[in-house]
Parts: sequence; C-alpha cells; structure tokens
Amino acid sequence: MNVRNPALRLGLLPAGIAIALTPAFASAQEATAATTLDRLEVTGSRIRSVDVETSQPVLTLSHEEIQRSGLVSVGDLLQNLSVAGTQTFSKAAVLASNPEQGGQYVSLYNLGEQRTLVLVNGKRWSTSLAGFTDMSTIPTSLIDRVEVLKDGASAIYGSDAISGVVNIILRKNFDGAEASVYYGQNSRGDGAKTQYSLTLGSTGERSSIVFGANYTKEDPVWAKDRGLTRYSYGQNHKEDGLSPAGPWGRFTDPRAAGTEGAGSYNSKGVWQPNTWVVNHTGSWDTPVGVGADSSDWNNYHLIGEDDYYNASQQMMLNQGGEQKSMFTSASYDINDNLRLKSTAMYSERDSKRQIAGYPLTGTSQPTFPVVISKDSLYNPTGQDISGWGRRIFELPRITENNVKSLHFDAALEGNFDFNNRPFDWDVGINYNQYDVTQISSGNINLLALQKALGPSFINAAGVAQCGTAENPIALGTGTGQCTPFNVLGGASGATPDALAYINTILNSTAQSKSKQYFANITGSLFDMPGDAGEFAFAAGYEHREVSGFDNPDALSSAGYTTDLAAQATSGKYKTNEVYLELMVPLLRDMPGAKELSLDIASRYSDYDKFGNTVNSKFSVTWKPIEDLLVRATYGEGFRAPTLDDTFGGGSQTFDTFTDPCDAVFGQTANAGVAARCAGQGLASDFRQTDAAGRPVTARDVQGNAPFNSGVGNETLQPETSKTRTAGLVYSPSFVDGLNVSLDWYKITVDNVITAVSANYVLNQCYQNNNEAFCNQFSRDATTGQVTSLSRGNANLGSLETEGYNFGVRYRLPEYAFGTLSFNLDTNYLVSFRQQATKGAEWDDYAGYWNYPRVRGTLTTTWTKGDLSANWSMRYYGGFRDFCYDQEAGIECNQPNYQTDNGGWAGGLGANKKGAIVYHDISATWQAPWNGSVTVGARNVFGKTPPITYAVTNASAVQLDPMLDYDRYLFVQYNQRF
Repeated sequence: MNVRNPALRLGLLPAGIAIALTPAFASAQEATAATTLDRLEVTGSRIRSVDVETSQPVLTLSHEEIQRSGLVSVGDLLQNLSVAGTQTFSKAAVLASNPEQGGQYVSLYNLGEQRTLVLVNGKRWSTSLAGFTDMSTIPTSLIDRVEVLKDGASAIYGSDAISGVVNIILRKNFDGAEASVYYGQNSRGDGAKTQYSLTLGSTGERSSIVFGANYTKEDPVWAKDRGLTRYSYGQNHKEDGLSPAGPWGRFTDPRAAGTEGAGSYNSKGVWQPNTWVVNHTGSWDTPVGVGADSSDWNNYHLIGEDDYYNASQQMMLNQGGEQKSMFTSASYDINDNLRLKSTAMYSERDSKRQIAGYPLTGTSQPTFPVVISKDSLYNPTGQDISGWGRRIFELPRITENNVKSLHFDAALEGNFDFNNRPFDWDVGINYNQYDVTQISSGNINLLALQKALGPSFINAAGVAQCGTAENPIALGTGTGQCTPFNVLGGASGATPDALAYINTILNSTAQSKSKQYFANITGSLFDMPGDAGEFAFAAGYEHREVSGFDNPDALSSAGYTTDLAAQATSGKYKTNEVYLELMVPLLRDMPGAKELSLDIASRYSDYDKFGNTVNSKFSVTWKPIEDLLVRATYGEGFRAPTLDDTFGGGSQTFDTFTDPCDAVFGQTANAGVAARCAGQGLASDFRQTDAAGRPVTARDVQGNAPFNSGVGNETLQPETSKTRTAGLVYSPSFVDGLNVSLDWYKITVDNVITAVSANYVLNQCYQNNNEAFCNQFSRDATTGQVTSLSRGNANLGSLETEGYNFGVRYRLPEYAFGTLSFNLDTNYLVSFRQQATKGAEWDDYAGYWNYPRVRGTLTTTWTKGDLSANWSMRYYGGFRDFCYDQEAGIECNQPNYQTDNGGWAGGLGANKKGAIVYHDISATWQAPWNGSVTVGARNVFGKTPPITYAVTNASAVQLDPMLDYDRYLFVQYNQRF
C-alpha cells in the first residue's frame, strides 16, 4: 500500500498535536507519493496499516513537547488537555487518606479516572484496588510520545476504556546515551522540583536494548506561606473557616440540667449546657500562648472565637515526594520473520503529607468513648467529663506512602505472508504488581488515652502518676506503663512524655496484582472491488487474572485509635476475552467519495464474578473531496467493578456536608425542601452545629460523628456505556500547513457504580424526595443533627456528557525570521448530567465549578536554526459558584439565580466567577556539542485563582487544584553522547 496524501494524513490529527511532528509534516509534503512506509498500529485500532488516517480523534504529544512544557509528570501534562477533568487525588488533596494519594491520574471528559484506560506500549499498566492508574510511575524522560484516544474503545481494549485511552509509548531503538537535569520552583521559593535522568541504548543489526534510570524530587508547599491559602475561605473570610477544635482544652458542663450557670434552655425547651475553655493567652491568629491552671474551674471561660483554631497553618497545600525508577526494553530478531521483545520497569514513589493535629474529643471513636476521670488531677469539676475536646496540635498528622510498581511484559512476535498478503502476530504475557505501604503518626491511641485521663495522683517524688496511691501504674511510655495527660491544659499542659505515650504509629499495606496472557493476529484477507482497498482484520484472545488485598492497621481496625476504623479488603477475579476487528474499505477515488471505509469491532468478555458481556463499535471514514475528511463512531463500552468496589471492607469517615435544612446555608428557600424538613420536626430556624455545638458559619463543615462509607458490594454489575462521535477534518490544499478539526461527542454511562457523598445522600432526599436516600441517614431525636449516615457503592444511575472539540493547527512557510506554527485545542461543554437513580431527575453540572463551558490552549512556536521558543495560553472558562451568603448579598452577583440542580445543591443564588488565562513561555537552544538548554516559566504573570466555595477536593483551602496559584520557573539541560 502506498501513501497517497501524507499531508492530509498528518492533518487528520487534531489540534494540539506535538510541535515536534511539524518538521515531519513539512518533509512529508516533499516526499513522493510512491514512498512505502511500515505498517503501524495506531491507538484505537488493532489493525496494522501504513495509513495514519483515523475515524477516531487521536491526539499525540511528543517527547520534545513534553520537555518544553516544564512539567516532570505525565499526569500534570495531561491536565492541560481541554478534555481533562480535575483529578480525584490531586497533590492538593492532602485530606484524602486513600493509598492512591500522592500519585498522578487522568480523568478524560471528567468521567473519572477509573473510566480512562492507561496503556504503556499498548499494554495495560498497573492499577490500585480502586482502579486508578498512577502515571507518576512513568518518568517523562523515558517517553517517546503519548497518544490520547478521545473516544471509547472497550470493543478494542476491554474494560475501563469508556471515556478514552491514554497510550504511553516508551523510547526504543535508541543508540548512544542521553543525560538530563531539570530544576524548577515557584516564584515564592517553594515547591521545588528536581529531576535527573539517564538513558542508554544500543541498536545492532538484529537486536536493540534501551536502559533508563530516573530520579525526581518535589518539595511540599505549605498553606500558611501565602495569603491566598492561609485561611480556608480566603483572606476576605478569615474567621469563617476557623475550627472550634482549638489547641486549648474545653469541656461541656457536666452538671444537671437547670443548674444555675451550667447552661440555658433554648426556644424549644431543650437544655443547652455551657462549653468551658481554660483561660489562656494568644488567639487563633497569634502563636499559641500559655494556659492557666486547668484543675481550677475559676480559670475557665465560656468558649469564644479566640478559642478557635486556623487549621490551615499546619497543613500542606501541595505534598512533596520522591520518585525513583528503572526501565529496560530489549528486542532480538531471531530471524527475519520472528522476534522476541520484552519490557521491564520498576518504580518506587515516596510521598509525605501533613495535616493539622487531631481534633480530639471524648467520642472521637464512638465505639470506644473516653472520659476524663473525676479522680484525674486535671479535672476541675469533680465529676466524670464525657463531653470534652482539644486539638492535639503538637502532633500534626503525618502520612508517608511508599508505592512500589513492577511491570514486566514479554512477547514473541512474527510476520508471514499468505497468498501474497502480509500477516502479523504476537503471543505474550503482561504482569503488573502495585504495592503500597502507608505509615502514619499523629493519631491517638485510645487505650493509652483512657489510662492517661484516668485517675492520677502526685507520688512521693512530687510527680504526677497514673492510678492511685494504692494502685499506681508504673510511670513511662512503654507497655504496662502510663503518663498522665493534662488534656484541658492545652499547649502548656502537655509534656513530651504524655504526647509520646498517647501518640500511635499506624501501618497498613495493600497490593494489587494482574497477570495477562494474550495472542493477536492482524492482516489483510482480500482486495475490495473497485480498488477500494484491502479488507483487513485483527483478532485476539486475552486471559486476565486480577487479585489484591488491603490490610489496615490492626489497632485502628479494632477501633482503638482516632484513625478511621477500616476493615480488610481481599478479592480476585478472572476474565477470558476474544475480539474481532474488521476494516472494510467501500469506495475510493469515486465522485463524492475519494474514500469511504467502515471499521467494525466487537469483544466478548466472560468474568467469573460478573457474567459475560459483548461490546461492539462501528466507525466510518468518508472523504467527499481530497481536502475534507468526515468521521463518525458509535461504540458500546463497559467498566467491570474494581476489587475495592466489590470486596471493600469499608471504613469510617468524617464527612463534610451542608445540612439542607440549615436555615442559613441549606436550601430551605425551596418550598419542597422546607416542607420535608418541617415534616421531620425541624424548626424553620434550625441550624447545623459544629463540634462545639455552635451554628456553623460556612458550608461543608465536618460532621460531629463518623459516617460509614466504602463497603464493598458483591452484587455489583459492570457499568455500561454508549459513545457517539461525529466530526470533520479540513486540510485545504490552497493553504499549506493549515488543518482544522471539529468533533462532536456524547458519552452516556449507565448502571454507574457510585460511591455517594454525604451531601449527595442528603440532597437526593430533600431536593429530589428520593425515599431510597432518605432511609440512609438518621437525626438525633433532641437536637435534630445528622448523627449517622451510610454511603457505599451501588449501581445507581447514569452519567452523560456532551460537547465539541475544536482544533486548528497552522504552520506558516519558512521566512527569514524563522518558522511559526500555531496550535489551538478547545473544548465546549454542552452538558454534563447525572441521574441519581433510574427515573430520577437529571442534574446538569455544565457551567458550574469543575465543569466550565469552555477550556482551551493556544500554543505558538517559533524556530530558527538552533533556537526555538514556545508561548502557550491556557484558558479556563468562567463558572457559577455558591454564593458566600445569598441573603446578605456577600459574594453573590446573581442572588436571584435558581439552581435546578439537586446534585450541585446551590439552591437560590449563585456567584459567577470569570474566566482565567494563564501564560506559559519557554525557549530552547540546541548547543553545537549535542546539548540543549531549555528555560521557561509557567503562569508567567503570576495569576491567582479565585476562592471557590463549591470545591470538594479534600484540600486545605477552597481552591481548584487544576489552577496555578503561583509563577513557576524552570530550567533543563539535556546532553547526548
């Protein structure tokens, strides 16, 4: 087969294609039509062909473009795509406790990382128990290119390829050596990133081998070091984000209801006891001071704002980490028609995150409450105190994740001719192992705490000791010993020995393992009539075994620490799959049909746990004229439940949520919500309260009791999907170097496996009157507060997104000043809808936070000789956010806007945030000694993102983790030998 129009074929790649392909484009124009090319496999099809034309939108990022970006992570790089959504576990999500935390992931079309399939050299990569593929395990220095299929492909690749496929192609056929050094940091001097890499390779007549080693280090960024991030709700609302769990001891008055000075009755006749805090110097916005004698009730006062705490001052904004990896790839031609190929990679990632010290209370673990004994030296009341609290700020919670990833694949490949037609085949194995060890400190050992707050006395040496004079407990921090803890005394009451005694080191391990055996064959069978082309096919068989476990810390699992009690996870499944793909050329060089072809693919999958499924895909390519290609696809897809979905042990969680019945921040302006709240006996002025029993001053406040989440469900069934795309690519012959593409997409996911949030459960009950969700929580009969809520996994409803990708690529002719090229990659989101359960109302998130209508990137590249420069503009469209206070008109520029979206829970009023544009620049010099230097800056003008009250990303502050918050400068040096 000959290449008939190589200029058009490169033009078919959408806008945003690697700049490095531009020179190849120019030289291809100069080539003759008779040039013969190798048959290649392009992401999205198993059929090998010399034709780069595709009925599916595939975006390619080159090694050179990756280097110019100033990013050292594939995950960060893919975040710049116009169709990429916010990562579930971004580096800013320091409050997340999942083992995936610290990695890098990609969510195409915002449909979730588990619905984007990640391949390396066309083969599945390791995933966590929850189905997340950590791309930080793949160093950018080892990448030749990244191909992104912006279309579903379950018929080709099987489970998970619902929103698209990311195929990372590693370097091969490398001859010589290359070393690289990279350094970058924020303009504030933090967040430094360092990377060293070495690549060695040798290519002979029949063999080749490539070896790579990489080391990357990233320093943390602290929330307290920037005014923008120093307070949870920004500088305009410093006090509203404060936590009532301050560093000073507090207790609820234990005296009987009606006792003078002990409390008061509210309007409903319910007794509200006073909350007392030890007298101290300092306040929430000054360094922690000195406390008074906590054993004397006269040294206490009623709780006030100066007793609150700004937890952000102890929290990381972005966590740091180190990554080490080694990679080798080898091939050997046994003869001209038979070769052996193998790839191996080992990667180890260490990440560390810190959040504020634990907000300890007597009921931190409801299954194991701890009281301050009436016989404790530090109890001022003479009665047992069950309602007490104090943030243990001296022990910030630190979690270290060690992740080891191992990959190995080997295949025997061959080719042969039959009936004068070429065929290619391969058989092999693909093995992945993903191990996580998580070590944390800063949680409290409740068994030790119970002793430390129990009876205590002054011994003969004048030292406080646990127990009584008659039954003392040996003083110390070891087994069988005890050190009294003055928990109410605050910072000046805690001794190093007491803190060491109650601190606990937790250790948990997890593993995910997959083995895959495969066999594939592809070739052409016969010529279609009318010289339309070759009827080609690809077929194959795959057997995959997936297993894993998650063993939480034993003490924590038993409920004897303040850590969230989790239960063990263990499970496995097997699948056997076969697929067939046919390429059917119908017409060629006919009036109105320069080319017309059809691609049909189907896959049968048989799971031992979930049964079987058949998924098919149909794609059409039509060229009515030489300069125009029209393409369309219709595909079925599926995602099998992960080990976590099916076998998860579940765990406690302290969810943040907004009570819909809250008179200030809830949705009681909605008559239906108000009626349902009243029907549960809640007053019209009902207020959600914080840990101190005071009305909340902001949305999404942490609950006062742990909820239950993440319990596996063995009855789960796979998600199913339908993907429809239609588009065109126009490469006018009268304008050399210009390519324009427009693609429409619509993806519908049904039977969605949903880990619902607390907000989602409550909103579905009150806003949508969904009784299934109303049965999943309960309220305290006296206070009306939500005290229990269960949320797990279920096949509940549907997701659907629709939009347009628009791209322009234009490479100008070469002038005396050099060559200019322009690339535009944009996405317009028509809708992003979610349906809680079948038959329920659809909630449309398009235009709200995390779902801007428009995203895009415009890149301009200049090259001349040994010099090149790059300028990119990243556009993030405006969106609607919550009003800070709709009634008072604070940060609420659309006070009468009515949100008809139960999932977003905006209710009446919205605050429209404007678009933001970031500018990135870089320049590269190719030195005459085979070296190159690249310098650049991301967010060169230092723009900062807005505080966003709808953000729910487990970060220290209300910032969108997808947006830059500082200028970032970098330099990189590469040397070829």
